[in-house]
Formats: sequence, structure tokens, C-alpha cells
Amino acid sequence: MIYDFDRRIERRGTASLKYDFAAQRRKPADALPLWVADMDFPAPPCVLEALAARVQHGIFGYTEITPAYFEAVANWYDARFHWQVKREWLVKTPSVVFAVCAAIRAFTKEGDGVLIQTPVYYPFTESVRVNNRKLVENRLVLEKDRYVIDFDDFEAKIRNNGVKLFLLCSPHNPVSRVWTREELTRLGEICLRHDVLVVADEIHQDFIYPGHKHTVFADLSPELAASTITCTAPSKTFNLAGLQISNIFICNAALRRRFAQEVNRAGFSQANAMGITACEAGYRHGGPWVEALLHYLRDNMDYLDGFLKERAPGIKLIPPEGTYLAWLDCRELNLSDADLDDFMLRRAKLWLDAGTMFGPGGEGFQRINVACPRSTLAQALGQLEKALS
Repeated sequence: MIYDFDRRIERRGTASLKYDFAAQRRKPADALPLWVADMDFPAPPCVLEALAARVQHGIFGYTEITPAYFEAVANWYDARFHWQVKREWLVKTPSVVFAVCAAIRAFTKEGDGVLIQTPVYYPFTESVRVNNRKLVENRLVLEKDRYVIDFDDFEAKIRNNGVKLFLLCSPHNPVSRVWTREELTRLGEICLRHDVLVVADEIHQDFIYPGHKHTVFADLSPELAASTITCTAPSKTFNLAGLQISNIFICNAALRRRFAQEVNRAGFSQANAMGITACEAGYRHGGPWVEALLHYLRDNMDYLDGFLKERAPGIKLIPPEGTYLAWLDCRELNLSDADLDDFMLRRAKLWLDAGTMFGPGGEGFQRINVACPRSTLAQALGQLEKALS
């Protein structure tokens, strides 16, 4: 099947967070939004057809997952990552961030250290702080346009700050690293040595570019599996964020009970009926659509890279290994972060995510979402070129 990713669809007027809330977020109304991590593409046809059939049925009562749902999810992970999961490992949550917060409350107490690797997905920071835990940062190091882990600092931060939990972002958002098996193994050895639990956010695992391979952290060893909470969701893969469904896998029964109790304390039980339908359909039938999407996103990244090199002096793309979120190095513009944000919003008329949102190491950077039709990306880059000139 040929999928049309070039078609531009009007999202304004749909209560879209990305498009309809500029005023509430103090952004110019005419800024082109390429910020929050959802895509400007419709969900796969198989998902839309399944949802339409569910709507035609007309009853949206309490809904639970079935063996067919788990089979679709399990087969996806087996086929793509050679990871075999068991039904009893699965705990449903409405989102990965919900799961991260639940894990922080379940496995740490107020004042305990929770480690993150900055610059990183900003809800990690918010989740630690809102639950009154101690935020501990292991800053990633940029070496020759590629981020690497300072393992000595990682271990020192654990040892010196009473760290009980590590929030792993894999693939990493926003720096677009797909961590190698060797890197993940080394992180895991340190965490095992210091009895640190790992919450692995692997939500971007289906967006991996040629030359790279996603490794499921919990699949590295039985010991790491027993101390890992693996957070997955179809929301990024199939553009379903608004349907509120995530699949959390915990093979350690004692950890799973504690986590499930915290989810119950938050008042969550049955998942969104439409989310369940969409998730099963996507994982069962959406593979060809995802493969076509990956080619389109790779071409968008190449287009972005070529444009910046030829027509946008002072801005360069950190070579992406995964995700549809591009990390732009704007430091050669020699602007303060406030001035850089103002330049993007009011001169280039682009609503991006400021690098400073992602914590230390984000200064002088901007994150742009390339999961959009090529014409949208071309418009954005044209506006950027005009502003630069």
C-alpha cells in the first residue's frame, strides 16, 4: 500500500495542544508549531478502520484487554526486538509519564535521589520534583557531534547522592542517541553494583535509523530484567497520544505488585476503550505503515541536514540515530538562550522546544519535530532562512 505522508491536514480547531493553545502558552499565534512530540500524520489505516468499527458498535463501557490484545503486543516485540514478554508482566497505564511518576512513588521515598541524564525529556525532571525526590543529573557529553555517557560521573553521582532509581531514556530524547548494547550493559552493571532500580522509557524504540539498533534494556541479562521497569506505548509509533494507553512490563513479581498498588492508589484501573482498540490494531497490522513512515522521516532528516548546511549558517543538526525529534545546535549564532528563543518565535515564526527545557547541556540548542509533511518542513526552513538573512 502507498501511504500519503505529504498530505497536509488542518489540525487547528480540534483542541490540538500543538496548534490550538499558543495564546495560553504565551506564543505568537502565527508561529508554525513544530514542538510537542506528536505527528502531523493520521494514524495508520488499520487503526482508523478498527476505531471506526468500534464507534459503529456505539457502546463505550468499561473495557479490558483480551488475550488477542496481549498477543498483538507480544508479537510486535518479539518480531522487532527479539524480546519475549509474558502476560503476567504487563501493567497498563494511561501514559509513560504516569508510569514514571508511579514508579518514583512506589520505589523511593521523599528525599531519595533519582538520577537522570541531561539534557533529557523535561517531564523526567518534573516527575522527580513534583514527588519531592532529590534530582540528580549525569550530564551527557557532546564529542564530535555525538553524545556519550560520562560513566565515571554516572557512578559517582549514584554513590554520593543516595540514588535509588535511574530514569533511562532509550532511545534518548532530545539528543537522538540510540544507545549501544555495550553502553547499556555498562550502565546496567553500575546500577546493579549500587542496587539502583531502572525505569527504562523506551517509547521511541520504533524510530531507529539505518546503522543503529534498539536494545531492550531489560533483555540484557536476567539480573537487569529483575530490576527494571520497562515503559512502552503505541502512542509515538502510531500517533495515538490522545488515546491514553501504555504497556509497562515488569518481570519481577515483587516489583510488579508494588508498582500495581501505586497505580491503583492513583485511581486507575481500566484503560481507554479506544486506546485498547487502536493499540491492538496498530501492533497487529501496522508494520508496513511504520516501515514507510521511517523512510519518510529519514528523508525529512536528510532534507533538514542538507538545508542547514547549505542555507542556514550558524545552525547544525546533531546526526540523528533515532526518534523523529531533531536536536539543533545553534551555538554559533552567539545568542543568549532568551534571545535564541525570541529569534525562533518572533523572527523565524517557528514554535520549537527551547534546549534549556531539557536541563543542563541544552543551552544554545533547539528541538524541532520533523514528523510532518515535507511541505511543512520546507515552509519552516524557508522562514528560518529568511530570518537568518
